[in-house]
Amino acid sequence: MIKSPLNHKLPLPGRQFYIFAAFLAVLTFLFYSAPELLAQDEVDAEEPVAKKNMLDNVLDAGLWMVPLILASVAMVALVVYNFIQLTESKFNPPDLKASLHDHMSNCRVRSAIEVASTSPTYLGMMVAAALPNVDATDTESLGREDVEDAIAEFTVTQNRGHLTWIGYLGVIGQIAPMLGLLGTVVGMMGAFNTLAAEGQADPSTLAGDIGLAMVTTASGLLIAIPSIFFFFLLRNKLNDLVASCHSDLSEMLDVSYQAVNADQAMAKVPEGFQA
Repeated sequence: MIKSPLNHKLPLPGRQFYIFAAFLAVLTFLFYSAPELLAQDEVDAEEPVAKKNMLDNVLDAGLWMVPLILASVAMVALVVYNFIQLTESKFNPPDLKASLHDHMSNCRVRSAIEVASTSPTYLGMMVAAALPNVDATDTESLGREDVEDAIAEFTVTQNRGHLTWIGYLGVIGQIAPMLGLLGTVVGMMGAFNTLAAEGQADPSTLAGDIGLAMVTTASGLLIAIPSIFFFFLLRNKLNDLVASCHSDLSEMLDVSYQAVNADQAMAKVPEGFQA
């Protein structure tokens, strides 16, 4: 895991995260506080029946809501953690990029490696792993093929950890509807068992089992939808950050190659003819 220096401020999630989090919070509040949209039998006006909202149904569901609540907490924790980890300051900080570019443009490969090795960022570790493969005796390519192989190997190894944490959101997105479906099946089984036992049961008796079936399904979907959304959003964010690091390192290799072969390149330019 990448650790930041002690004096480094903890990066905050992006604006899009806060906008979606606020929207999700409002949606959740409305969902759990709205009254049930179920048909009600007519009752005596002297004995009104209080309508239940979704929060009441969640509490009535009891133990069947525990795994869904745990899944929702895990989803929020994973989203916050990944947004904190996937920031430009932890992948490709501008000051480090400018320093490395300056060293490489002047063919100071060893100095670039020393600077990169002191940085806990993605770009710093990638440069420190790849540039030792530069071959100064090979003026044609500077051993670029070996450098690119080292970059590819580093990327596969380093991305595995990030993709694991992002992948957990995809797992929650798939498991949450199944947990909700399990609660639905249990609730319907309870309703049919009541009918089998009493023959012609009072609708109010069946309401509890049917309510359990509906609330677990709805809760599972409410957890799965944002989980899948953030899974793709964070995966694309990781790909963009990694691609940015690759592009900058490739540019550094290009300027270093141009500096080494500047004389040969100028020798190929015709002087022209003098009158």
